[in-house]
Amino acid sequence: MGNLLILFTASLCLCLFVALLYVLYKYWWVPHRVQFIMNSQGIRGPPYEFIHGNNKEALQMQKEASSKPMALTHDIFPRVMPHDYSCIKKYGKNYLSWKGVRAELVITDPELVKEVLKNSEKAFSKPKTSYFFKKLLGDSIPTIKSEKWARHRKLANHAFHGESLKNMIPAMIASVGTMLEKWKDKEGKEMEVFQEFRFLTSEVISRTAFGSSYLEGEKIFDMLTKFTLIIGRNFYKAKFPITGKFWKSADEIESDKLEKMINDSVMKIVKQREEKVMTGEVDSFGHDFLGLLVNAYHDPDEKNMFLIQDIIDECKTFYFAGQETTNSLLAWTTLLLAIYTDWQDKTRAEVIEVFGNQNPNSEAIAKLKTMTMIINETLRLYPPLNGVVIYKLRWVGATEAQR
Repeated sequence: MGNLLILFTASLCLCLFVALLYVLYKYWWVPHRVQFIMNSQGIRGPPYEFIHGNNKEALQMQKEASSKPMALTHDIFPRVMPHDYSCIKKYGKNYLSWKGVRAELVITDPELVKEVLKNSEKAFSKPKTSYFFKKLLGDSIPTIKSEKWARHRKLANHAFHGESLKNMIPAMIASVGTMLEKWKDKEGKEMEVFQEFRFLTSEVISRTAFGSSYLEGEKIFDMLTKFTLIIGRNFYKAKFPITGKFWKSADEIESDKLEKMINDSVMKIVKQREEKVMTGEVDSFGHDFLGLLVNAYHDPDEKNMFLIQDIIDECKTFYFAGQETTNSLLAWTTLLLAIYTDWQDKTRAEVIEVFGNQNPNSEAIAKLKTMTMIINETLRLYPPLNGVVIYKLRWVGATEAQR
């Protein structure tokens, strides 16, 4: 019995020693070696802190920036990305930053960013997504690589080419008409346009890409909104080594539930589309985004076939990315037009001149020169980058750094 106790104690001590060595190697030795190599090449940045990297500092700056009132100005970069702004001022256009234990080479030189985005030699691969982003996006266009990415991208391009977008205009007009009808009794009153545009973009996406009304997609959008809040809460959090493998935080448990509920909701929409074909109500799965995905699922050619999880992941991504980006851009454009009322008047006059009392159509939309100019300028000033191009390269090893 005594020998067994000694053996167990020795084994436990050995395991703890090995675990300690692993933690020291991964969370202390490797980051400091990376920092030394990059510094030797003239790339500096805020010093690495054990386990947390620069997360604590970045989070504190974010809280301080958000707590202060902001004037109506285009100088928004220090507000929305204070840590990046501070590092650029202190360390220059290109610097080394730490997302927990992960090193990131931050590039703000437009020419270097262009070189990275061209990626002609396939030297810059997509980084591994975080736990919560993986739950949200799954294996969809933003995360997958190589041939699978090309196949998914080709399908998405086909769903949203010029002719398809023209066919979506009536559905967009119907959604905007519903929104304007709600606005009739709000003349002269303050409105939260960001929330209003959230309903609008949700309705448009549901109708044009999935052939359903907002009511059908409402649950999905609400769950995705909860998901983004979880991602925001955990963006600057670093998980303590090893312990994360044995227990889950409240946010991780909640994200698991949301993932399953979103998957079930998307599957319900897919099944409804399939049942309409099976019962003879329609003769095809349709030519919208969902229809093309379901067609790919039933494709007899294995090279072109989509798995059911592929459909779910692409639907989640389009719901999330399409709604979030368009909603923010519409709200930002409205804010700028509210500030520069002379351009608001010019745009209104142009729309009335081109369309009169008629609904927009694809041919006449091309004649909206002032509107096109405003949208292009809005994109240039669109936060959070405010004209500063930022690209973050994930550290991939000492060999690459030495090159």
